[in-house]
Amino acid sequence: MGNETALFEDDFGTEFEDVFNEDTLTGANDFGPVTGAASKPVQAVADFVAKPTTAPVSNFMPLEQGGDAMLPAISIKLFYEREETRALMQLCAKDRRMGRATVDCIPGGIPAAVAELRNSATPNLLMVESSAQAVRVLAEIDTLAEFCDEHVKVLVIGAVNDIALYRQLVARGVSEYIVPPFQPLQIIRSISRLFTDPEAPFLGKQISVVGAKGGVGASTIAHNLAWALAENTFVNTTLVDLDLSFGTTALDFNQDTPQTIADALLAPERADNAVIERLLTRATERLSLFTAPANINQIIDIPDESFAMVIESVRRNVPYMVLDMPHIWNTWVRNTLIASDELIIVCQPDLASLRNGKNMIDQLKGHRVNDHAPRLVLNMCGVPKRPEIPVKDFAAAIGVEPDIVVPFEPEVFGMAANNGQMISETSPAAKSSMAIDQLAGLLTGRAIQIEQKSFLKKILGK
Repeated sequence: MGNETALFEDDFGTEFEDVFNEDTLTGANDFGPVTGAASKPVQAVADFVAKPTTAPVSNFMPLEQGGDAMLPAISIKLFYEREETRALMQLCAKDRRMGRATVDCIPGGIPAAVAELRNSATPNLLMVESSAQAVRVLAEIDTLAEFCDEHVKVLVIGAVNDIALYRQLVARGVSEYIVPPFQPLQIIRSISRLFTDPEAPFLGKQISVVGAKGGVGASTIAHNLAWALAENTFVNTTLVDLDLSFGTTALDFNQDTPQTIADALLAPERADNAVIERLLTRATERLSLFTAPANINQIIDIPDESFAMVIESVRRNVPYMVLDMPHIWNTWVRNTLIASDELIIVCQPDLASLRNGKNMIDQLKGHRVNDHAPRLVLNMCGVPKRPEIPVKDFAAAIGVEPDIVVPFEPEVFGMAANNGQMISETSPAAKSSMAIDQLAGLLTGRAIQIEQKSFLKKILGK
């Protein structure tokens, strides 16, 4: 940070508005330079605790924003003026994305930052808050620059919502400038963009599907969901089968794959984009598969860090990635579920699913305070002569309303399995197919578009 390229104060005039001491603060654009947005009241900190929220879509970002990456192991110091800002940053510090970062919150704003940095090392990220008018903010930033290392990143939280001030701050080496109101994910994503790897800036959305117990059909839901994302919402998708011993992806898609996910997991340091592309099997133009070896002749012991490395490598190659998780509970499974952008837990309407599902949801929600709650899929509902917990009672007991309820349709799934196809291919009008399409639409925000086969294609079976 430096002020060698700073502009003169006369270049932008004195038409700035100090609104920090008023009842409301001007709005801010999370994803870029501030603009003259309509004034909105600051949301109470209690609201963040009661109901985590997601950042709005920015006009300056493409619709497909991808997923969220973990921040590197950086040090962050916030010098705040308002208690609300400190409380908000404490919420951010508990987020899964900031698990490797260290956060210190110190009162006093920019003057306190100057005093602190006189006698201590500069952190990786310096966040300072100022309620002053534009001219004073610039003067304080100039003073602060004298004590900052050259490569430190500085994020300023201000009260004046003006593009000219933003440009002045950038000219002085400030990395980002935001004004309230903002929410935890907006702060986290603003920080994340400052530390994005320029050579690998994109991460696709990670969707993990796991069963509350064995035999609930979680793999079937994962496979059909991946198909629906690719073929009915038209987004490029990769399905990754992580059940190394008993995975069924190759069977369900009628694929003979000589190379599997194990090849990447056994040498994760070599799993770059080119290697991942070679190991993937293309099921359709938009859907790629990373199948499991499904072989019990050899027990494959994979280090936990290998799973994280390969999963991240796959995410860098595709907008959406669906993980078919095995029904086990260990460190890498737990960490993978926590790190997911979307988490889907598949249950049947029985007591074992209710107990296990509730345990999983309660455990995972505590580590995902700013994320959407784990999504619930109730599968195989309405089995003849089988006592079931009613959907309403199941949802009340587990504490989550199901996103979809998939009816028991054995003929639909049986026909698809025997043909090596997905149910959307064989029975697009079936209730199960429409339910999974609905889930795909919820995850992408896109309308479902099912391609109608021509009469000739039907005759030829294509």
